[in-house]
Amino acid sequence: MGFDWKKLQNGSDIRGVALTGITGQEVNLTTDVVAQLGFAFYKWLQNKNNGSTAIRVAVGMDSRLSGPDLKSAFIDALVEQGAEVMDCGMASTPAMFMTTVTAPYNATGAVMLTASHLPFNRNGLKFFTPDGGLEKQDISDILTIAENETPADSAVKGSCQEVDFISVYSEQLVDKIRKEVNSTDNYEQPLSQFKIVVDAGNGAGGFYAHKVLSALGADISDSQFLDPDGKFPNHIPNPEDNIAMKSICDAVKASKADLGIIFDTDVDRAAIVDEKGNPVNRNELVALSAAIVNEEHPGSTVVTDSITSDGLAWFINDELKAKHHRFKRGYKNVINESIRLNEVGEESWLAIETSGHAALKENYFLDDGAYLVTKMVIKMAQLNKDGQSLTSLIDKLPKPAESKEFRINISAADFKSYGENVISELGHLTSSKSGWELVPNNYEGVRVSVQSAKVKGWFLLRLSLHDPVIPLNIESDQEGGVEIIAGELLDFFEPFDQLDLKSLINR
Repeated sequence: MGFDWKKLQNGSDIRGVALTGITGQEVNLTTDVVAQLGFAFYKWLQNKNNGSTAIRVAVGMDSRLSGPDLKSAFIDALVEQGAEVMDCGMASTPAMFMTTVTAPYNATGAVMLTASHLPFNRNGLKFFTPDGGLEKQDISDILTIAENETPADSAVKGSCQEVDFISVYSEQLVDKIRKEVNSTDNYEQPLSQFKIVVDAGNGAGGFYAHKVLSALGADISDSQFLDPDGKFPNHIPNPEDNIAMKSICDAVKASKADLGIIFDTDVDRAAIVDEKGNPVNRNELVALSAAIVNEEHPGSTVVTDSITSDGLAWFINDELKAKHHRFKRGYKNVINESIRLNEVGEESWLAIETSGHAALKENYFLDDGAYLVTKMVIKMAQLNKDGQSLTSLIDKLPKPAESKEFRINISAADFKSYGENVISELGHLTSSKSGWELVPNNYEGVRVSVQSAKVKGWFLLRLSLHDPVIPLNIESDQEGGVEIIAGELLDFFEPFDQLDLKSLINR
């Protein structure tokens, strides 16, 4: 049997196993495979640009151990085809997109070698053109070329030059902060009175501390894990991970900092920590982002993923007087929905997932963690002039007493059909169960409002985007409410013999 190229597709990215080291995971993202992907991307760009041979590609990587070898293989394949390559070295995913829209670089396409927060042995590729990140069909087309076409010798070889683009990108953020903080007494270093702790998780985000915050005068001396290390020895670089968030919260408390910032590996996601050491991620991050954007674009629509809380919906709709549009899980889904709303005349400036992916219309609808926290740093400095804290903007956000996600594995071979049937059956049950009501305008799975004599809250059952899993999110307004709702749902799930209910049983 030949190589399974389609197995590399992960939605609108490519992901694979690049190193041995974890039992049961066979390496499928080798230098030879990545070289073939380099050829395929070149051909895809040629097709998109009417056969042009004037193809310029920017290539960057995060801190993964496999990054240098895979990057070299990808670049060599591009040069063999005649491309002009910019080797951007250690970079961030958003910075790589910016190479396509920043003069004089203006790359025809860009690639970031990253697997986000996945384990050290994984790697992958994210692709961009000046139109933005590639869609699922684009990735499928690239993989089809890789599978079916063979590189031919090019009469004219390309070239490769090293470009320190992360410094160019950083300077764009520095300029933005200087202009918008507009500190009349200290324009060059408007953050000189702030102590800010950055946690890069040994990923690619250390530049933000050194090249942005420090350049603006901030004290970054208590920042942690800024040095790239593909073994990720301290914690997973993931703003959703409890251990990672505890680490940055503890650091902010210990240093009495004004703000904490944590990035994922490739800096397309972020979260913050307030001056008291409280995490601002998930629903709180969405609310804060919405509050900042709504000041600039009052009443506009905020597109979120499906697992956001009822309290967040109230905050956006009733407190901010904006419009909350809860859509599907998946950062490309929320981004594309926000773009679609603008195209049909509904103003939408923010698309954001609870995972920390946030894209703003003002910034090419690029999910950029560094840009998002830059907006927050600016707002912090502005509010500080009036003696207010950044998180005062979300003082009225209701917070649930409990919130938990259960991941229920499906053993059926056709897990999508099986999972969809489970979800459908739950929808039928809901219509007859007292105190349960299907939430309207739901775009993913089954979302149910629970308003019974025992408990008040909600739950969402949906099918995972890529894995044989049904995630179940439950939120309750009272202590013990998650336990009650989970117990009632367990009775429903038990007849489905191809569901692994351990997470619910051992709750």
